[in-house]
Amino acid sequence: MKGYKAAIIILSIILIDQATKIWVKSNMMLSQEYIITDWFRIHFTENPGMAFGMMLPGVWGKLFLSIFRLFAVVGGVWYLRKIIYEKAHWGFVTAASMVLAGAMGNMIDGTFYGVIFSESHHQVAQLFPAEGGYSGWMQGLVVDMLWFPLFHGFWPEWVPFVGGDYFEFFRFIFNIADAAITTGVIIILLFQGVFFKDNPEEVVAPNTAQ
Repeated sequence: MKGYKAAIIILSIILIDQATKIWVKSNMMLSQEYIITDWFRIHFTENPGMAFGMMLPGVWGKLFLSIFRLFAVVGGVWYLRKIIYEKAHWGFVTAASMVLAGAMGNMIDGTFYGVIFSESHHQVAQLFPAEGGYSGWMQGLVVDMLWFPLFHGFWPEWVPFVGGDYFEFFRFIFNIADAAITTGVIIILLFQGVFFKDNPEEVVAPNTAQ
């Protein structure tokens, strides 16, 4: 039963993630923005590499990153099946499923989007353009759009190193897949004491024989 629940979680996250990304690619130009509230915006950007703007240069860098994501997903599937077979805590299975689903969602972008979408610079991208996509297989860009600038301002002048500088929280732009990965990791960190506690039935009583 845990296997079916894990599959539902994974498929649901992937579907929501890909639906939002395809909508953004098909309706917005790069850097276009919708202001929903003062603290929530839909801002279309594309991530050429890893988290927090880090990237590997060139075509080979993108290929390496895409292959790494593929191996990470394969390893994640193997590990999820392992913990389900070992009857791990359902909360841990749920969190691991969220992390795996997020990795799959971003892997889909990197693997296919360069082929199935045209450029988004100064135009709305076309799905399956006749002239071909903006890049090759496993060279696509990850679509990000969720931005929560909860508050912003300037550091007080007396703060060392950054005094007087402008700051914004939360300045990172991410997607549903990123949110699933982050949430899954946080759940594991917060509840690891519950997920990995010793099974009382497996504790061996001390030998009291004289």
